[in-house]
Amino acid sequence: MENQQSNSSLKAIVAVLAILLAGSLVYIFKITSDAKVVQTELVKTVSEKESVLKDLQELKTTYDAAIAENTSISEELIKEREKIVNLISEVKKSKGDVASLSKYKTQFIKLQDDMKVLLAENEGLKNKNTKLTVQRDSTVVVLGEAKKTNEVLSTKNDELSKTVELGSKLTVLNIKSSAYKLRSSGKQISTEKASRADMLKISFTIAENKIAKSGDKNYYIQVIDSKSNVLGEKKTESFGEKSLTYSFITNVKYANKTVDVSEDLPGKNFEKGTYFVNVFDKDELVSKTSFNLK
Repeated sequence: MENQQSNSSLKAIVAVLAILLAGSLVYIFKITSDAKVVQTELVKTVSEKESVLKDLQELKTTYDAAIAENTSISEELIKEREKIVNLISEVKKSKGDVASLSKYKTQFIKLQDDMKVLLAENEGLKNKNTKLTVQRDSTVVVLGEAKKTNEVLSTKNDELSKTVELGSKLTVLNIKSSAYKLRSSGKQISTEKASRADMLKISFTIAENKIAKSGDKNYYIQVIDSKSNVLGEKKTESFGEKSLTYSFITNVKYANKTVDVSEDLPGKNFEKGTYFVNVFDKDELVSKTSFNLK
């Protein structure tokens, strides 16, 4: 009888222990499952946080490249990039909970949409700038060619002007000079002796020139004796930085035809030796000759 009671008690204890063991196993399984779920959620959250950061960094890199192109909307691009930089900072500081990540994803999508609009505008501006650059370069080429043409024409015009200027200059030919003795009767007798001379005669010819300017023309005649003295009036005329001491001025009425000019220079006590006669058109020497008196 006592043995039967002992067996019944033992069975009861075993049953209770079995129930407790089963309960413990169920509890342990549930805790383990919950831990795995939590671990899985944490891994998923960390992964999503890293994904959001990666997407934001790519957006920032895209903005950096667009800003480097330095277009007229660079200031707007910089502002949008600052928003991304600030959001990256917030995501890094966040605990990575689902609510925060959801908010950040929403902000990311908004920033991504804004970026597409701005980049499209930036691309349009680049295309316009490219067209303007091409047009400007074409204009520069055309202007360059026009400048070259103008320079060639200007050079030709200068050469033509110089040719015309040279061609329009009057040519003084056949300059002659000699000494004379003037008789009381008015007759002039050529002489080579200084003691007998009381007048020098200078003559020259101005050649015909159809393109020269007609009208009054002044020539400065300079006569220098063997002692380097300028004879005659000995007046000095200035031409810019140059000056000329002359014997007399002869005025010629030129009508584009050949003109013979003859002038007398009275004097006394002429020196023996070589005399030099120069004809100047202003300060330019246009003809010269020399003669001797004994």
